[in-house]
Amino acid sequence: MNLKKDVCVIGGGVMGLATAYYLLKAGKTVAILEKAEIGSGASSSCDDMILLQSKKPGIALTLAMESLEMYRGLPDELDTDIGFLSLGGMVIIEDEKQLKIMEDFVKQQISYGLDVEIVGRKTLFKKQPHVAPYMKASTYSSADSQVNPLMLMRAFLHNGLKMGMEVFRYTPVKELNQKGDHWEVKGENDLSVECDSVVIAAGAWSAQIGKLIGIDIPIKPIKGQIAVTEQIAPIGETNCWTAAYIASKHDPSIMPDRSEYDKEIGLGFAFSRASEGNYLIGSTRENAGFDKTTNFKAISRMLEQTRKYFPIMNEVNIIRTMAGFRPGTKDGSPIIGPVDGFPGLFIAAGHEGDGIALSPITGKSVSEMVRGVGNHKRFDELNLRRFS
Repeated sequence: MNLKKDVCVIGGGVMGLATAYYLLKAGKTVAILEKAEIGSGASSSCDDMILLQSKKPGIALTLAMESLEMYRGLPDELDTDIGFLSLGGMVIIEDEKQLKIMEDFVKQQISYGLDVEIVGRKTLFKKQPHVAPYMKASTYSSADSQVNPLMLMRAFLHNGLKMGMEVFRYTPVKELNQKGDHWEVKGENDLSVECDSVVIAAGAWSAQIGKLIGIDIPIKPIKGQIAVTEQIAPIGETNCWTAAYIASKHDPSIMPDRSEYDKEIGLGFAFSRASEGNYLIGSTRENAGFDKTTNFKAISRMLEQTRKYFPIMNEVNIIRTMAGFRPGTKDGSPIIGPVDGFPGLFIAAGHEGDGIALSPITGKSVSEMVRGVGNHKRFDELNLRRFS
């Protein structure tokens, strides 16, 4: 089958779907090529967090705040429930060392406009009555929110299809050819798409797409394991993380007292209540290639620390576990923007654990870049060229 489209998006996860949606809204014709099922990569094996408190002060935090504002209007815009909730979030603090780290981190975040504060034990135990009594303090932000990734992807997909988007599942890309001022994308099943622009939004597999045209896209899979509880009544007012979670994401060396095994698996703590009433418990950050199996030892360690932080979880059943691949870069920031020397080629990948949170702002921004509208100078620091 031979097609002509304005844009071909490679990757049918949340980033590809969001980018396609905003392109279609602007009147572009779009085809998505997905190597497996829609959302079968990280987007369906992740938590539901739109977590602002974990973002580094700078462009990461700024984009996350803008994305959150977009999320507030998405249920109406997409005309469907996407499981969006604003429950707020707390980063629980175990000792004085963590408190000092978080005080500095919070000051930086406040300087970028985030509504966040350090609260004492009284407020902590009021909002989290079941947290372990030894906790020293906590941060609190009313901005931290969540969304159901599956419902979000379904909404983007449904709206995209209504606007004429064509989606080709189980169609891995075999060739990516530059043909003068346009592109030819060849997929399995004898599919060929001729287009003006290509967006690589293939998550942890983006490096493989880059190799097709000799481009080094330094994105690798970072395995994350998650446990899912049975449906239970809320045990606290907000979702929770720990200072160790923030450290594991940005600088594990600032938590030197962790065990060697915890460091090996990049153990952090994320505890969020899904809209259906299940709790999602995570997570690990492992360099394990594309091994998607869950590991009993790692899951056991995750649950052990969960019981330490929230003793009431001794009474709660785990109904399933899962693992996914965060698309990670060398510096922990995504790759967003055009590729130098390849007119019409763009990348929207490498968001690590922030893909869900940043999908609206990334999709909208990349759609504008493709169309040549807007000022996107601020994205220069996220361009692929920074790795040259």
